Amino acid sequence: MEEFLSSCCGALKEKPDPAGSGFHVVLGNESCDVDSMVCALTYAYFLSKTGRSETLVVPLLNIRQSDLLLRSDNVHLLRQVGLSPDLLLFRDQLDMRALHRDGRLRLTLVDHNVLPSSDSDLEGAVVEVIDHHLLERDSFPSCPVTVETVGSCATLVTERIIQKAPEILDQQVAQLLYAAVVLDCVNMAPSAGKVTPKDSQFAAALESRFPALPLRDALFQTLQNAKFDVSGLNTEQMLLKDMKTVSGSLNVAVSVLYITLEDFLQRAGLKAELSGFCLKFGFDLLLLMTISFSESREPIRELAVFSRSAACRQQVSHYLEQARDPALNLCPVSSPRPHITAYQQGNSLASRKKLLPLVKDFVKERDGDGRLGDGRLGDMEEEEEEESRFPPTPMNSLVEGCPLDGGLPHISALDLEEKFSKMADRRGN
Repeated sequence: MEEFLSSCCGALKEKPDPAGSGFHVVLGNESCDVDSMVCALTYAYFLSKTGRSETLVVPLLNIRQSDLLLRSDNVHLLRQVGLSPDLLLFRDQLDMRALHRDGRLRLTLVDHNVLPSSDSDLEGAVVEVIDHHLLERDSFPSCPVTVETVGSCATLVTERIIQKAPEILDQQVAQLLYAAVVLDCVNMAPSAGKVTPKDSQFAAALESRFPALPLRDALFQTLQNAKFDVSGLNTEQMLLKDMKTVSGSLNVAVSVLYITLEDFLQRAGLKAELSGFCLKFGFDLLLLMTISFSESREPIRELAVFSRSAACRQQVSHYLEQARDPALNLCPVSSPRPHITAYQQGNSLASRKKLLPLVKDFVKERDGDGRLGDGRLGDMEEEEEEESRFPPTPMNSLVEGCPLDGGLPHISALDLEEKFSKMADRRGN
């Protein structure tokens, strides 16, 4: 694996020749969690060992290089398997659009099956998809699509490798895959509602082939502890750590917070920070899904809704309360912040993967006729005027007080600002 990654880094250090060979990029999703990172690395490695093309296969992490420090569990796993982060390639290190314009880009998507709207111009380069989320793309003969709702996309990559090229598996590759499956499937516990028979089958296959793999419980606990370590992160960093977006007439951020909702709502200056976050990145709505665990390791999920518009907050809250596919079983709880609607989520099996389709449906229905249910966004301007007293979070707050290796000098705020600037311009016009 080190030799493969080193060759990828070496190729990118050379300035691409417009007439040169192409790049086959294996790209994970924008959250770049452990599953997404592992799938990009291991499937690209598989393609490099089994392909006969002159095209260079490159695993690309779909975040800026500086953002990796926010993925503390990713960093911990890399350290466990002895891979240096310096060998990884990131989104801000390769100009995929330039390659696509030159006809030199092939794109395989892992751990997601549709490109976000900001990357829609790259759709013509997609040649394969491997994912475990809800299928949202059309199938074409020229683009094989493998989508199964298993607990971990790494399960599908493991299956492909064992079936097609088992000889490329070594301790390091196996441990990467095994860690992603165990973490995504919550230690293979049926009570968490993530694990499927196929996940268990291929986790067991890796255990059988590589008896020196770390003990499952210990592996899960160390990665879980690393993932939930948000000490030293400010509110903006916590929101960015594990965030996905939905865009339409409303721009929505859905962040997973590894902290109890009670603790999060007690943060000083929270209203100003959330308002500043929305103003800075052009979001109309924030959905905050917290996850923690009981003493018996049962997942506890809570949900909070924030918007500068009371009408928007009420609309999406009502929509999610009434949802049936899946039912979230939301139970309102008292919130010390009147601008935040808070819930206990009775259905602890409904992860963000299951929440996102509901959010997308909400936005689509509202896009249909500009309204949803009985409410409208008529009071948006009034509340925005009130909230505009709070300035956006200053950029230096992204690094002050953060113990992560000297701070985050190029935090993903820069990427998000660019991504949403056009949306903000449209609202201004």
